[in-house]
Amino acid sequence: MSLKDKLHVIKQRYAGTKMAPAFNALHTFLYTPNEVTHNGTHVKAVDDLKRTMNTVIIALVPCLIFGMYNAGYQHYLAQGAIDKASGFLGASFWTVDNLIIGAWTILPLVVVSYGVGLAVEFLFAVIKGHEVEEGYLVTGMLVPLIVPVDIPLWMLAVAVIFGVVIGKEVFGGTGMNILNPALTIRAFLFFAYPTWMSGDKVWVHGAVERDQMIAAGATNLDAMSGETILGAYAQNKTLAYDYWDMFWGIIPGSVGETSKFLIIIGALFLIFTKIGSWRIIVSTLIGALAMGLIFNAVVDAGIISDTSKFYGLMSVPFWQHLIIGSILFGAVYMATDPVSAAQTNKGKWIYGFLIGFISIMIRVFNPAYPEGVFLAILLMNVFAPTIDHYVVQGNVKQRMKRLKVKTA
Repeated sequence: MSLKDKLHVIKQRYAGTKMAPAFNALHTFLYTPNEVTHNGTHVKAVDDLKRTMNTVIIALVPCLIFGMYNAGYQHYLAQGAIDKASGFLGASFWTVDNLIIGAWTILPLVVVSYGVGLAVEFLFAVIKGHEVEEGYLVTGMLVPLIVPVDIPLWMLAVAVIFGVVIGKEVFGGTGMNILNPALTIRAFLFFAYPTWMSGDKVWVHGAVERDQMIAAGATNLDAMSGETILGAYAQNKTLAYDYWDMFWGIIPGSVGETSKFLIIIGALFLIFTKIGSWRIIVSTLIGALAMGLIFNAVVDAGIISDTSKFYGLMSVPFWQHLIIGSILFGAVYMATDPVSAAQTNKGKWIYGFLIGFISIMIRVFNPAYPEGVFLAILLMNVFAPTIDHYVVQGNVKQRMKRLKVKTA
C-alpha cells in the first residue's frame, strides 16, 4: 500500500471527528483529493483556490530571493566591508555571503509567519468544524516581505495571531474578511511597536552593531547606510542613492519592496495569469502620479517655502514617487486582493485611484513615518463595498432610464 493510500485510510478513520478538518488539509496539501467531480458540473476549470494562491506565491518568490541578497549586501555595506560603487551588477552583490546572511535573517520570518498563521487557521478549523482553506498561503509569504529584516520573531508571532484572528477569522475566514490580513498584521506592528517599524536603523541587519562600531571609532561608515529614502527626502538630506539604485532595489527597506524591477515582472505575471486586476494596478499608479503632480504644482507656485518640513517630499518629481517607498509593491500585491478590493470594473478604477492618491498624501503629510500605502489600502478596503454599491446603483438607474425611454 502506497503512502497516499495509507493516508486515505487514516483520513476515512478520522472522518466526522474534530480533527478531520486539520487532517484533510494536510492530506490535500500533499496530494490531490481522492474524491473528484467527474460529471454534472456547470464549469470545469483548474484554477481553484490552491492554484490561485500558488500563482501569487510564484510571483513573490523573486522578491523574496532578491531580498535575501539585498539584506546581506546592506549589512556588509553598513560595516564598510564592501564598496557601494560596484552596484547592482557588481560581484559584491551576488555573493554567497550576502545570500547566507539574508537567508539567516529572513527565512526565520517566513517560518514564523507560516507556522503561527497556519496554526491559528488549523485551530479555528477544528473549533468551527470547517475545512482548512488556503487563504493564508499568500498572506504567509507577504508578511515577511513587508517588515524590516530585524523585526523580533516574537513580535511577528503576536502580530500574525492578531491579524489572522481579528482581520480574518472573526469575519468568517477566507473570502469573508473586509481588511487585507497581511496589512492588518503590519498595521498592528506599526502601532504596537513603532520603534521597530520606522526610523533609520530598522532596515539594515545589524544596525545596532554598526552604531557601536561608529562609537568605538572602528570604521568610518556611510551615514546613509541605514537611512530610508523617504526619510532622507523628508529631512531634506543629500540622497546617497541614485534612481537606478531605487529601481533595481539595492537600497535599505522592507524585505521585498525594494526592487521595483522584480515587482513590475511580478505584476505582468499576475496580469497575464488573470490573478491580479490590471485596472486596480494602473489606477493606483495614476492616483499616485496625480497627487505628486499636485504637490509639484504647489511647490512651483511658491505656495510653500523651502523651510517647511513638508517641502522635501512635496518637491520630489511626481514620477519618482513610484520608485521610492512601497507604493508599487502595494499596488501590485496588496491593493489587488480579490476579497477586500472593489469587485465592479468601474469600482476598481475608483478604488485604485484613491489608494494611490491617499498614499502620496499620507507620505508627505505624515512627519512620524513618511510612507502611507498600507494605511491607504486599509482605508479603501473599508470603503470598497460602498464604492461597489454606488456603482451598481448607478448602473440600475441608467437601465431604469433606458427602460422608461423604450416604454414611453
